[in-house]
Amino acid sequence: MKQVLIKQGQAVLADVPAPEVEPGTVLVRVARSCISAGTEMSGVRASGEPIWKKALRKPEKVAEAARMVLTQGLARTRSAIEGKMNVAGATGYSAAGTVIAVGAGVADLAVGDRVACAGAQYAHHAEYIRVPRNLVVPAPEGLTFEEACTVTLGAIALQGVRRAQPTLGETFVVVGLGILGQLAAQLLKANGCRVIGTDLDPGRIALARQLGMDAGVTPADGDSIEQVARLSDGIGADGVIITAASPSDAIISQAFRMCRRKGRVVLVGDVGLHLDRSDFYQKELDFFISTSYGPGRYDARYEEHGLDYPVGYVRWTENRNMSEYLRLLAGKTVSVGPLISAAFPAERATEAYESLKAEGKRPLMVLLEYPDRAEPLPSARAVPNPKAIPARAGAVRLAVVGAGGFAKGMHLPNMAAMPELFHLRAVASRTGHNATGTATQFGATYATTRFLDVLEDKDVDAVLIATRHDLHASMALDALRAGKHVLLEKPLALKPEEVEAFRAFYEDGAPGIKPILLTGFNRRFSPSARLMQAQVAGRAAPMILDYRMNAGHLPLDHWVHGAEGGGRNLGEACHIYDLFTYLTGSRVKDVRASAIRPASGHYSHRDNFTATMTFADGSLATLTYTSLGSKDYPKEKLEVFCDGKVLCLEDYRKLEIHGAKAKGLNGTAIEKGQKEELEAFGRAIQKGGEWPIPLWQQIQATEIAFRVETDLSPSPT
Repeated sequence: MKQVLIKQGQAVLADVPAPEVEPGTVLVRVARSCISAGTEMSGVRASGEPIWKKALRKPEKVAEAARMVLTQGLARTRSAIEGKMNVAGATGYSAAGTVIAVGAGVADLAVGDRVACAGAQYAHHAEYIRVPRNLVVPAPEGLTFEEACTVTLGAIALQGVRRAQPTLGETFVVVGLGILGQLAAQLLKANGCRVIGTDLDPGRIALARQLGMDAGVTPADGDSIEQVARLSDGIGADGVIITAASPSDAIISQAFRMCRRKGRVVLVGDVGLHLDRSDFYQKELDFFISTSYGPGRYDARYEEHGLDYPVGYVRWTENRNMSEYLRLLAGKTVSVGPLISAAFPAERATEAYESLKAEGKRPLMVLLEYPDRAEPLPSARAVPNPKAIPARAGAVRLAVVGAGGFAKGMHLPNMAAMPELFHLRAVASRTGHNATGTATQFGATYATTRFLDVLEDKDVDAVLIATRHDLHASMALDALRAGKHVLLEKPLALKPEEVEAFRAFYEDGAPGIKPILLTGFNRRFSPSARLMQAQVAGRAAPMILDYRMNAGHLPLDHWVHGAEGGGRNLGEACHIYDLFTYLTGSRVKDVRASAIRPASGHYSHRDNFTATMTFADGSLATLTYTSLGSKDYPKEKLEVFCDGKVLCLEDYRKLEIHGAKAKGLNGTAIEKGQKEELEAFGRAIQKGGEWPIPLWQQIQATEIAFRVETDLSPSPT
C-alpha cells in the first residue's frame, strides 16, 4: 500500500506493507485524511534539523546518549542514533474511510461502515490503517469523507471549549485563528457566547467573521487588550482560548491581561510558558491545559486496550468528543467546508506538504485523497526492498519478527556484523512503515506485517522473535511447526501450559530432526559468565551464589507489568534463573520466594523480592530483585563462593577472581552476551550440532520463574 512518510524534512510517498486487523481494532480503507498544518508541519521541520540542533533542544537526550556510550560503547551508541535519524517516520492523525475488517471483541462496528479515525499512532496518511475501537467513530449519514476526516482537529477544539466551561452570554477571545481557532470560535458561538478572535492574518479574521464570529482584533488596529476591553463593555473577557502556536511568552501574558477578574484561560496550542505572576495573581485567574481530544488521550488502557470510562463519571471522553463533533457537522451547527483550502491526491503528498511550507498566505487545511479501490483488502503484504543485501553462500537466512527498539539497537547491528553467518531475509512488524524502514536500514530482502508470510517462506531458515512477551510462546511454536529454527527473546512462556506445549512438541515421535529452539538467555554467553563457569566447572563442593538486581523503577502502568509483559519476575528475572542453572549445571530441587509489601503504591511487591533455589548438586542460589534502589548504583552484581574462591561480577563489565591465579576481566563497556548468543545460534544451525542451551535448562529457568510467581502472588483469604 502507499503511505506518507517523513524523512529529513520532506514528505514522501512510499510502498509499505498494509497492517493486519488485531483484536480490539478495525481495519479501515482510507478515503480522505487531513494534514494538520500545525502539529504535523512542526514534525516535518524537526525531522530536517541537524543533530546538533536537536541536541540543543533536548539536552536530556544528550545525557542519555552519554550514558549509553559508557554502558554499551561508542560504536553501538552511534549505530543506534544513526538508525533513528535515518528511518522515515509515519505521520497523520485524522482520517476517514470504510471498515474492511473487524477484530475480535469489536461488536458495534461492521464491515462496510463509514467511520472517522484518530490517533497519531494509527490514523496515518495511508491507504489502509488499523485503529483501536476507542479511536474510531461512525460517520453520520450524509456527512462526507472530506468533513469526517477532520474529526481529530474538531475533537481537540471541542475539548478546549469544554475546559473553558462557557455559559450563555459570556464573552470569549480565541487567540490564533488557524484551523483549531476557527473551529473553537464556531463551537463557542454554538454555546451562546459572544466571540472575539485575534490573529496576525486579517484574512483568517474575515473568514471567522463569515462563519459567525462576532468581532476580530488585529495588532494593526491598536493594542489588543484595549480592543477586547472596548468590545466587552469594559469588563474584559470572561475567558480566553489560546489556539496559537508560537514560542513567544507574550501570547500567554496578553491572554491573562485580556480577562476580567476571576476569568479563565485555556491553552490548546503551543506557546511560550514563562509566566509573569502579576498578569494573573491579582485577578485570581484560572489557567487550564486542554489535553488534545479529551479524557482517554495518552492512556494506553483506554486507547489501545479498549477500557472505556463510564459515562456517569466521565461524560466526555475523546471518543464521545469525536462523535459529538461529527454530529455538530452533520447538523450544520459547525461548518468545516470553507476551512478546507485544498485537496491533493495521495500521490502528490510531497506537493501538499510543500504548499504548507510556502511563504506568505498558506492553506488553512489540506486533505489527501485516496483511490476508491474495488478490492476490500490489499492483495499483498510483503514489500520487496530494492536495496537488499545479497545472501552469502551458506549464511543462515533469518527473519526478524518484532522490529522494536531492542531488535534494532542490538540484534540487527550484531547480525549485520556477521554477514558470513547471517542473511537478513525478512523483517516483520505490526506497522508497515517500521517494517519497511528497518528492512531498508539493514538490507533485508523484504518487509511484511504478516507473520504468516515468514512461516510460508521456504527461503527462511530461522526466525528471531522479539515481540512483546505474551506473543512469544504461540509465535515460537508456530515457527517450529513450520520447520524454522527459533531464537526467542526471553521469556520462553508466561503460562505453564505453554511450556508443556514446547515439551510436547519435542517429545512427539514424529520422524526427522526437530528445529533448534534458543531462548534469549544471553547472560550465560557473556565473556564474564563463560569465565566464571570455567572457574567452577571442576569444583569439589557445592556453591553459594548471591545475585543482586538493582532493577530500577518502572511505572505500574508500564506494559511489562501488564498482561503483555507478565511482570518483571517472568520477564527479566528469568535471565538470572538461567544463569544459576548454567553455572551449577544442575536440576533445581526447591524454590522459595518472599516479597516485601511497600507502603507506597509507587512500587509493586512483584518486583521487590528475594528468591532462593537449592539444586540437586547441593548448591544454594539467591536472587535479590528490587526496584527500590538508585539508578546511580550498579544494576547487577553476582558473588559466587566456591572451593576457597570468590568470583565477583559487576554489571558484566568487571569480574574479580579471588583465591585463584586466573585473571579476571575489566572491560570498558557492558557485555551481556547478545552477540555471542546470536553467533552460537547461527553456528548450531550451520553445523547441526549441540544446542546452545539444552531444552531442559530453558524449561527449568522458566519453571523456576513460575514457582517464584506463585510465592509472590497474594494468598487467598
